[in-house]
Amino acid sequence: MSAADQGWGEDSPERLYVITRGRSSERDTFGLVTLIVSRSEPAPSMQPELAAILRICDSPLSVAEISAYLRLPVSVITVLLADLLAEGRIEARAAVPKALLPDRALLEAVISGLQKL
Repeated sequence: MSAADQGWGEDSPERLYVITRGRSSERDTFGLVTLIVSRSEPAPSMQPELAAILRICDSPLSVAEISAYLRLPVSVITVLLADLLAEGRIEARAAVPKALLPDRALLEAVISGLQKL
């Protein structure tokens, strides 16, 4: 009987449970657009998924991109990223915040001034 027949295929919930060691997602720490950059090389004894994250994040990648490249759910990726962050192996950067809009009263004053010209 093959591993796929036993329910241990690539997308099986049991496999994902093993990868995260039963822990749940760290969504408060990482958003989909949080940028991740490796700060170290993978260790030979490292879990394959953790090593893969370190290898692909030599340049900044978002959490969503990592999830897509590794074909793992975002919830699994965030658990793995939390482990790497705790070990100091990655750096997480928030995405650039949206620009703050100027005060409405200021815009109206500028428009009024321009209309008087």
